[in-house]
Amino acid sequence: MTGFPVMRRHRKSSIPRHAVHPHPPPSARRPCGQGGHGFANLLRPPGRAGAFTLLELLVVIGVIALLASLLAPALARAGHRARQTQCLGNFRQIGIAFTLYLADHAEIFPDRRDLKVRLGFKPWTDWPPSDPRGGWAGAVLAPLLTPKSWQCAGRIQSIWPTLAAANQLSHPEDSLSSVHYWLWRFDRTEDPIPADNFWAKTVEAAAQQFIDARSGSVDAPSGPSEVELTVDAYFPGTVAAIPPAWRGLSPHPGGRNRLFLDGRAAFSKDARLRSR
Repeated sequence: MTGFPVMRRHRKSSIPRHAVHPHPPPSARRPCGQGGHGFANLLRPPGRAGAFTLLELLVVIGVIALLASLLAPALARAGHRARQTQCLGNFRQIGIAFTLYLADHAEIFPDRRDLKVRLGFKPWTDWPPSDPRGGWAGAVLAPLLTPKSWQCAGRIQSIWPTLAAANQLSHPEDSLSSVHYWLWRFDRTEDPIPADNFWAKTVEAAAQQFIDARSGSVDAPSGPSEVELTVDAYFPGTVAAIPPAWRGLSPHPGGRNRLFLDGRAAFSKDARLRSR
């Protein structure tokens, strides 16, 4: 007899669902930190799955301290180098400004001894032995340079603002017009103009007179490329008259930035200055 096919009902399995599931239920999983063979698990006692032990914290702190001690000197050197480079950029800008000024004034340096006196000419008896401060230059070249171009980024020690020999305002009414750099070739005001000063001289005459004046000395230049025009303020450690706290002081460890008569700017190492 033909009839409807018999529909058979499948029996429900008695095996728990989680027993065949590829992933165990949350309740069956181990909390993070339990089991395994990690270093932290060897230090953590049973029953402390979610917390750090004192020993673990000390290990982490020790590792951080070790890394900091290794990186700190390198970071300090990088910071010094960055400030030195920024300061050297200022010297290049000053060199360009002098070039533009000379081009507009028949290659003759300015004679602003009157301005140097008015801003406060003060030759020191210890160091520097004259007054190489460049406030007058900041005023004369103001149309070509901003005050920031005369300020050294390397002066991070708190002693620098207190050193009168290393600071001079180009505009006394403006407290932000401080000039940090020295110009040894414009450090005196007497008449006649000294052979090693450049006031009112052509570039060629100034260079030749200076070279002749230094002939025979240890640091005698051989040409304009070795005649210094601008330099960082610095206090050699070999000068006994300088107070002990200042000896060897320079904005840049172990040397100073310099601008030469030919427009070249460079960092010069100096054994008389502190290395850090």
